[in-house]
Amino acid sequence: MTAARSLWNGTITFGSVAIPVKLFSATSPHTLRFREVRASDGVRIEHQRVGAESGEEIAYGDIEKAYDEDGKQILLTKEEIAAAEGTHPKVVAIEHFVRAEEIDPVFYDKPYLVGARDGGDHAYRVLLAALEQSEKVGIGRFVLRSRENLVAVRPLGGALGLQTMRFDDELVDKDDLEVPSLRRTPGDREVKMAGKLVEMLQDDWKPEEHEDTYREAVMDLIERKRKGLKPKKAKRRPEEGGDLADALEASLAGGRPKRRTSTERKAATKDSASAKASSGTKGSSSTSSSASGSKASSSKKASSGSKASSSKKASSGSKASGSGSKATTTKASSGSKASSTTKASSGSKASGSGSKASSTKNATNSGSKATSAKRSSSSKTSSGKAAPKRKTTTTKKAGS
Repeated sequence: MTAARSLWNGTITFGSVAIPVKLFSATSPHTLRFREVRASDGVRIEHQRVGAESGEEIAYGDIEKAYDEDGKQILLTKEEIAAAEGTHPKVVAIEHFVRAEEIDPVFYDKPYLVGARDGGDHAYRVLLAALEQSEKVGIGRFVLRSRENLVAVRPLGGALGLQTMRFDDELVDKDDLEVPSLRRTPGDREVKMAGKLVEMLQDDWKPEEHEDTYREAVMDLIERKRKGLKPKKAKRRPEEGGDLADALEASLAGGRPKRRTSTERKAATKDSASAKASSGTKGSSSTSSSASGSKASSSKKASSGSKASSSKKASSGSKASGSGSKATTTKASSGSKASSTTKASSGSKASGSGSKASSTKNATNSGSKATSAKRSSSSKTSSGKAAPKRKTTTTKKAGS
């Protein structure tokens, strides 16, 4: 890992003690940086320094600073501004020490870490130990980037920290703001319930649990657009109003909410996406299976119906022809089989009512032939002589 480069080298002084030090930034903002492009074609946009009146580009070396006063400009060169830094621009001069709890956090601005340069290790450790034991903060001044800063030198994570501060006249006085005054004193019951809620939500300070959810949301948006997915719609929480006492009671009854970490939020998002994808796959598979099952069931029923109709017709024809003489039986049976075979093959095309009518007609014809055969046999028995053979005409159906 590459060592961080110092952004300022100088000396911390208090009394007659001088400690050679170097300054490092104590923060590393994860700010998302976007490039400006033209919406129609994505062409990158560059900003140039141009004259407000002429529109011509101006070189950086030709640019100076000016102060506007009563409509007039007072031009200041870089050298003149540098001279205002004083004779000791590279010194952090500690003027006095104060108790840490006396400083309102609103005065603190940007933090830096202080490291010791060559020859300053021992004095650096002595100052750090003295501040830790006394719980004091050194207040001083130093110039950074052409600007004098009020600073606090204090222990910060086992090292010396330097934090720029705001001057008193930089803070806004609340009397200058349109802040409504309190018209009535809050009730004791409300104050007690608010105090209980504060105690219920009390916790240790764990900075690692407080993460930049906005940055995570923007990165998720970028990832979804990269994959061609639609952005998620923002869920706005409605502004809650109503009676304060009711809100306090509801908060106390609801108990302490659990704060999820970034890892837990990401895991919950992945699980939700996986569940949706799985649900969609199952639904599609179920639909396909259902359609396939319907087709198979329909084919099975049609095949079964054709077989049953064919078997029933063949059986009906055989029974009807079985009671006649041999010749008649043979012909009737033959006719029944032919009719049955023909009807079985065309059963899937013919309607149910047509099949029944044809079967009834066939059974009637077979019955008539059987009756004729019985009469012939009866005449032969009563006369004792063989009855003359009658010519039997069999009408063959078109279906046979």
